[in-house]
Amino acid sequence: MPLDPRAKRFLDTLAALNPPGALSLSPAQRREGLRHLLSFSGTAESVAATEDRTIAGPAAPLALRVYTPASAGAADLLPGLVYFHGGGLVAGSLDTHDPICRALVNAAGCRLVSVDYRLGPEARFPAAVEDGLAALQWVAAHTGELHIDPRRLGISGDSAGATLAAVVASESVRTGGTRLACQFLLCPIMDFAAESESRREFAHGYLVDRETLAHDLRYYLGPDADPADPRVSPLRVAEVAGLPPTVVHTAEFDPLRDEGREYAERLAAAGVTTRYRCHPGMIHLFYGMRALIPYATTAFGQMGADIRGLLEAA
Repeated sequence: MPLDPRAKRFLDTLAALNPPGALSLSPAQRREGLRHLLSFSGTAESVAATEDRTIAGPAAPLALRVYTPASAGAADLLPGLVYFHGGGLVAGSLDTHDPICRALVNAAGCRLVSVDYRLGPEARFPAAVEDGLAALQWVAAHTGELHIDPRRLGISGDSAGATLAAVVASESVRTGGTRLACQFLLCPIMDFAAESESRREFAHGYLVDRETLAHDLRYYLGPDADPADPRVSPLRVAEVAGLPPTVVHTAEFDPLRDEGREYAERLAAAGVTTRYRCHPGMIHLFYGMRALIPYATTAFGQMGADIRGLLEAA
C-alpha cells in the first residue's frame, strides 16, 4: 500500500523545514522535539479517572500514573497493563504520552499503569530495565488496591518503551518473577544492532532515521555497553518459549518494521500465542499524531481488540 497521504504531507512539511540532524541534538533538544511531535495527539480522550502515585525505585522514587477506562467504575476489578512510554530511552514522560495512554486504556477496557522510568544520559543502561522490573513487581504486589485482576496483568509499551516492555517480560520469565498474561508491543525497537531491509529502505525521511536511533543509543548506553546485549535488543534473547501471549503492531513505512515482525515470527515458531499486525501506509509514531493522521483512531480500535482478546483468554 502507498504511504498514507496525511503521513506523506506531514513528512514533506517536516523535510521542508530542514531540521538539524539528530546527532547534533542535545538530550534536552531531543526531548523537546518529541514533546512537540506528540502535541499533535489531538484532543485527549476522557477516562473515568487518573491517579498519580510515587513508589520506591531502585535508585530514586518512581512516578506512576494509573488510568481507569471511561467504561469502568473506580472499584471494578479489571485486567491491567503496565505501560512504558517511547522516546528512545532518552525522551518522553508521563505527560507526553498521556493522550496515547488514554486512547489505549479506553480501547482495551483495562486499567493501565504508566511508568516514568529513568532516562539516559542521566541514568544510563540498565537503569530503565531496573525501574521497569521494580514497577512491574510493585503493581503485581498491589493489584488489590489498584483493582486489577492479578490473573490478567500484562505489559506494554510503544517504540523504545516496547523494547523495555519486552526486556522486562523476558527478565521476569528468566528469573521466575511476575507471571504476565500478555505483552503488547507497538512499533518496537527489537534489535539496536540490526541492519534489516526496512532499516535500509526507510533510513532517511521517515521520521525515525539512522541518526535518531544512533543518537538515542549513544545517550542511553554510554561507551561501554553492548547494543547486542539481549537486555538492550530483546530479539537476541536466547530463549523465548516461556514468554506470555504477545501482540506486536508495526507500521508499513517504519524502519523498525522488520525486527518487530521477526520477533513475532520467532515467538510463534516457539509455540507462543502471537498476533502480528502491520498498519498499512503508516509511519513510526503515527499513533501519537492523531490530529494529523486520523487513521490512528482506527488503529487504537484494533490495538484494543487485540489486547482484550489476550486478556480475556488469560
